[in-house]
Amino acid sequence: MTKKKIPAIDKVLFWNVLILVVFGFTIFVSASLGLAAKDHIKHTSIIMKQIIFGLGMGGVACFAFSFIHHRYLKQYALWVFIAALALSLAVFIPGIGFTSGGATRWLNLGLFSFQPSEFLKIAFILFTATWFTNVKNKVKEVKYGLMPFGIICAATTFVMLLQRDTDTLLVMIAAGTAMYIVAGAKWKHIGIIILVGIIGLSGLVMARPYVKDRIMTFMNPAADPLNSGYQIQQSLIAIGSGGIAGRGFGQSVQKFSFLPEPTSDSIFAVAAEEFGLLGGLVIIGLFLGLMWRGLLIASRVTNPFGGLVMIGIITMITIQSYMNIGAMLGVIPLSGLPLLFISHGGTALFFTLLSVGIMFNISRYQKPAKKS
Repeated sequence: MTKKKIPAIDKVLFWNVLILVVFGFTIFVSASLGLAAKDHIKHTSIIMKQIIFGLGMGGVACFAFSFIHHRYLKQYALWVFIAALALSLAVFIPGIGFTSGGATRWLNLGLFSFQPSEFLKIAFILFTATWFTNVKNKVKEVKYGLMPFGIICAATTFVMLLQRDTDTLLVMIAAGTAMYIVAGAKWKHIGIIILVGIIGLSGLVMARPYVKDRIMTFMNPAADPLNSGYQIQQSLIAIGSGGIAGRGFGQSVQKFSFLPEPTSDSIFAVAAEEFGLLGGLVIIGLFLGLMWRGLLIASRVTNPFGGLVMIGIITMITIQSYMNIGAMLGVIPLSGLPLLFISHGGTALFFTLLSVGIMFNISRYQKPAKKS
C-alpha cells in the first residue's frame, strides 16, 4: 500500500513570506543598533530573544503546522478559544502577570515573557471559522449568525478591554467581520456590527483619556510636539530624511536619540530612513502581495473552514501591519501595534509564523489554477 503524498505548499506564498522574514530581520537588526548605543547588554538580549523565540521557535511552529491538516484545528477550536481567554485573564494573577506602560498584558514565565493576546488572535479566528462553517447557510439568521458572533466578540472584547489593548481588539473584530461577510452574512447585520462598533469606540473615547489623546494628537500633531505629538513628529522627520533611496543600511540617525521604540512601534520609520521611499514601498508591496495571494488561495480552497481561516489570518496580518505603517505616516492615530515580521517582539513573531504555518497547510489543499 503506497503512502499518500502530501501536496506542496503554495510557492508564491512561501517566497513572499520568506522575503518578509529576511528583510524584516535585517531591518530589525539595524533598528536595534539604536539600543546598543544606550545599553549593549539590553541590545544583545533583545537580539537573542528575537532569534531564539521569534525566528527559531516560530520557524519550528511554522514548519509543524504546515503539516498538521487544518481540519484537526476545527475539532479543538472551542477548547483552544477557552484556553486563550483563560490565559489572557491570567495576566491579572499577582506574581504571574505584570504591567508595563500602564497596560497589563504579559505573563512572566521565568525565562521569557508571553503576551496571551497573540494566542487569542489565532484562537478567535479558528473558533469563529468553526462556528460559521458548522451553521452553514443558517449564518444569515440572527439566531445562528449575528447573535453567536456578537457573543464571541463580546467575550473577546471584555478580556481585551481589561488589558487596555484596544488596538489588538480592533484587529480581531476586523478579521472576524471579514470572515462573517465571506460566510454569507446579511449586509444589514454587518451594518449593525459597524454601528455597535462606532458607538463602542465613542464610549471608549469618553471613558479612556488616552484614546481621546491619540485622536486629538492625530488631528493636530503639532499642538504638543514635545509630548503627545513627539513620536509622530520624529517619525515623519525620519521618513522624510530617507528621500528616494535612503541613507543606507545602519545609517539611520533618528533611531539613536530621537525615535521612541525604534525596534517596535517606530520600526517602519527607521526602515524608510535607511532604505528610502523605495524601501518603504517594498514593505507595503510585500504585505499587499501577501494579502493578494492569501485571498486567492482562500477562493480556491476545497473546504469552507480552510477558506474562512485563511481570510481571518490574512485580514489580521494585513490590517495590523497597515495600521502600524499608517500611524507612522500620520494617516491614522498612533496604534502601538507592532509591524508583523519586522518589529521586536518574540511572542508576536512566534504566533505570526505559527499562523503562516496554518496558511501554508491550507494552501496545500487549494484547487489548481485554471489554464487559459
